[in-house]
Amino acid sequence: MFDIGFLELLLLGVVGLLVLGPERLPKAARTLGLWIGKIKRTVSGMQREISAQLEAEELRQKLDEQQKKLDDSVSRVKHGVEGLAKPEGGTHDAEKPPRQGPESSPEQRLDDALARAREGAADADAAPQPSSVDKDAPQR
Repeated sequence: MFDIGFLELLLLGVVGLLVLGPERLPKAARTLGLWIGKIKRTVSGMQREISAQLEAEELRQKLDEQQKKLDDSVSRVKHGVEGLAKPEGGTHDAEKPPRQGPESSPEQRLDDALARAREGAADADAAPQPSSVDKDAPQR
């Protein structure tokens, strides 16, 4: 840290011995060691807090990115379902129209669109489809 070698430590010890005397030097060294320990613990605690905050911020950013991706996917699916559920050519005019307006929530509109899509799929399944035997048979 400070590149203090053995000679520097020996010189500091001799100066401390001359200034403080032999009776107060051990107590001063002990006090100095305690203060250095407290400073090291405080600095390492701050470093841990800073790294924890940085990690938390990175996680928040990743969560925000994932939330945006999820929101985009949900909106694309909603638009796709609503696009599939729109009546084509007035085939569903007799059915009740979907509820629109301030009382209609996005979830309700999605449920209505899914119901219309299911009804459209059921109508398509009910129509007679030519079998593979009919397709292979010669035309008359």
